[in-house]
Amino acid sequence: MSSKTTDSLHDRIEAVSNAEADGEQLVSVAIPPEESLEATRRRVEEDHAEAEYLDVREEVRKPLKRALEETRRVLHEYEETPENGLAAYVGVVDTDLVTHVFDDLPTPVSEGTYGYANEFDTDPLTPAAERTDTYGLLVVSRDSATLGRYDGETIEHVDTVESDVPSKQTAAGGDEDGFHGRSQERADEFYDEVGEAAARVFLDDAPPDAVDDASPGTQFEGEALLVAGSEVTAERFLEGDHLSEPLADAAVGPFDAEYASEQGLRELVDAAEEAGELGTTDARGALERFFEALDDDEETAIGGREDVDRALELDAVDTLVVADSLPEEEVQSLAERVEEQGGESVVAPEGLDRTERLEAAFDGVGALLRFPIE
Repeated sequence: MSSKTTDSLHDRIEAVSNAEADGEQLVSVAIPPEESLEATRRRVEEDHAEAEYLDVREEVRKPLKRALEETRRVLHEYEETPENGLAAYVGVVDTDLVTHVFDDLPTPVSEGTYGYANEFDTDPLTPAAERTDTYGLLVVSRDSATLGRYDGETIEHVDTVESDVPSKQTAAGGDEDGFHGRSQERADEFYDEVGEAAARVFLDDAPPDAVDDASPGTQFEGEALLVAGSEVTAERFLEGDHLSEPLADAAVGPFDAEYASEQGLRELVDAAEEAGELGTTDARGALERFFEALDDDEETAIGGREDVDRALELDAVDTLVVADSLPEEEVQSLAERVEEQGGESVVAPEGLDRTERLEAAFDGVGALLRFPIE
């Protein structure tokens, strides 16, 4: 079975990293962009031909030969090395043949490798694994649209597009049917403008003859384009062919957001997270656990500098959560104290709703506890 599905790149790499076998029957191949496929193909061919005679257990030799046969097939699908290189991981895990192919990596394969072991060699994927997943954000209404980005921690407002579509009140005393038709037409024109703005913001690889930065590109580089608005508006926008094909393919939604503003961007991220469309970062996860713990009756979380200081004195802090807005020396001092007692610290970046709540309610300092304190 192949892992090249709609799963995120992070999920695909994690699946490779977690694979294990009883014997040396998992084949790893990585070819950097500047290297030819041919040399690796020859090595795989040679090993496949010799697999029948390897001095290894029968229960390892047969799965290895099967994996090498599949690796040959994968490599012969390519006439040349893809732009950012090629990585293929093939093997038998619990009697199932698994095939993980990476030919569309966002960063180049860092090093070449070929071999087989009881686990896959994922070192060549390290640059891609460290790349932060980025989401495009788009909240649209009849009056305006707001575009932004989310990197798993910080929400960035990028652009706002204003509409000149007349309101319904403008029709008072006039031809309401004619007004309605013109209004819908103007709304569609505005949505086309929003689509053009989204192309400028979210598409990379501008065409070679582009004259300036206003020329849109052709490729969406990110996990998804999250789209929100009122139920009717967002659905009409998505169904109206207002986004170029790369963005339409990447679009996920619609989600509910009341305002086409920076607040709407935060509403969109929260809605997408609740729907399971976003991976949870350390900061978001820690904040979520902190506020959930505050609501239970077991007193396993506290907030505020004085109470956290007291918990630190009692070696009761398991996870310290501090807002990024605090002075760097204060964050460092708190982090050192909690790490000395075997706990961990998480810095919550600005731009998250829960970070703002932490700042407003607890001066930017909270803690999850190992045990309740009085």
